[in-house]
Amino acid sequence: MSPTPGRITAVDTYDIRFPTSRELDGSDAMNPDPDYSAAYVVLRTDAEDGLEGHGFTFTIGRGNDVQVAAIDALRHHVVGRSVDELCGDPGTLNRDLIGDSQLRWLGPEKGVMHMAVGAVVNAVWDLAAKRARTPLWKLLAHADPEWLVSQVDFRYIADALTPEQALELLRAGRTGADAREATLRVRGFPGYTTSPGWLGYSDEKLTRLAREAVADGFTQIKLKVGADLDDDIRRCRTARAAIGPDIRMAIDANQRWDLDEAVRWTRALAEFDPYWVEEPTSPDDVLAHAAIRKAVAPVKVATGEHVQNRIVFKQLLQAGAIDVLQLDAARVGGVNENLAILLLAARFGVPVCPHAGGVGLCELVQHLSMFDFVALSGTTENRVIEYVDHLHEHFVDPVVIRDGHYTAPTAPGFSATMRPESLAEFSYPGGAFWAADLAQEAASADRTAGAPSTAPTAPTAPTAPATNPATTATTATTAKKKAAQKGAAA
Repeated sequence: MSPTPGRITAVDTYDIRFPTSRELDGSDAMNPDPDYSAAYVVLRTDAEDGLEGHGFTFTIGRGNDVQVAAIDALRHHVVGRSVDELCGDPGTLNRDLIGDSQLRWLGPEKGVMHMAVGAVVNAVWDLAAKRARTPLWKLLAHADPEWLVSQVDFRYIADALTPEQALELLRAGRTGADAREATLRVRGFPGYTTSPGWLGYSDEKLTRLAREAVADGFTQIKLKVGADLDDDIRRCRTARAAIGPDIRMAIDANQRWDLDEAVRWTRALAEFDPYWVEEPTSPDDVLAHAAIRKAVAPVKVATGEHVQNRIVFKQLLQAGAIDVLQLDAARVGGVNENLAILLLAARFGVPVCPHAGGVGLCELVQHLSMFDFVALSGTTENRVIEYVDHLHEHFVDPVVIRDGHYTAPTAPGFSATMRPESLAEFSYPGGAFWAADLAQEAASADRTAGAPSTAPTAPTAPTAPATNPATTATTATTAKKKAAQKGAAA
């Protein structure tokens, strides 16, 4: 008797939050106190292989529960589907999710619902790669070009990229792919680091981390700017003195400026030779980006981490508004839409330097860039993946950086699986860390009010530790970072 075909039996979601705001990790001019978070999803099946698909999208604290609710709203599209059919054609689910007319009204194809689609679709690709026993970058790089084209939704972008043109690009990308894959396995993919440049860091910490970055083999760093011009001038001067004249330094305004302000501010920082200015204004303002690019050259203009879909990317490229395209693995509708964006970039000859950092974004986006190098653009020239040195220890298959390069993942999947103990500790509000933190906060409030100390009734909290759990967690996280990296590298 043949085994029963496997089906998706559950779509489990988690609200995962890390207290990064307490050490100002991730701080920038627009987001001064982010708590890096993930709306996390696990696709469970009754297939005999016991494999699961893991995916997520990134937020920065409050609102992560809203993102989780959006993922939950898609559950009925997924549960009951054949695992074989789903993994054999993820594009079918992608089209069903973005085509749900009532949920589509909340976008369409943008915002919280579209990010939810991306989390679910990415989980499907993770499951597909695990079932194929290969890392996602290799699954994509070895896929038949016709099949890859079938995974792309060309609606709204065919005026800039037709299926025939996409197929031509992918067929051309197969030439020399084996040699490039061999190079990737030996050398990895170049990265740059934002770790020294968070806006809340002192000049001393900036200097120390910038020098460490150069010593670690990075040839580019990035600084957050945009809150105070005099402060930015001082910090850029400090960073340039620390890294010397030959290391690239990018600046990132995180959408802080109007058009005129972006031009004035970037010109004021031009003496420090910034390689690019990132997110100088609203990510939706195509014409402003084009005007800024013209006005601040030779400083390059980069954007993309908040660009909401392939349509806006198309317009940025058509308008000649950007020098660098910064796709995000979880902002748009997952792997399928990022395939469209990579193909658009290749069509227009614009280098892709993805946004990463966050929770797990480095883990995800490395696969997209490595596919692009091996089987599409065929080059790493002027292409780098952002790297931020935190929270990797929470993943089963964390990124490994050697000499400023991302090492090609070898484990099957999308590198998206978070450690079970991390899910248990940092689920909000009932995980061990947050339950203890909320209990301590309630007790402190009661003492301040002069009332007897009482713990909150929900969630049920364990006995609060004698030390501040936030300090303990963030200190432990810092201590584990390099140990985790070394362990993974070994």
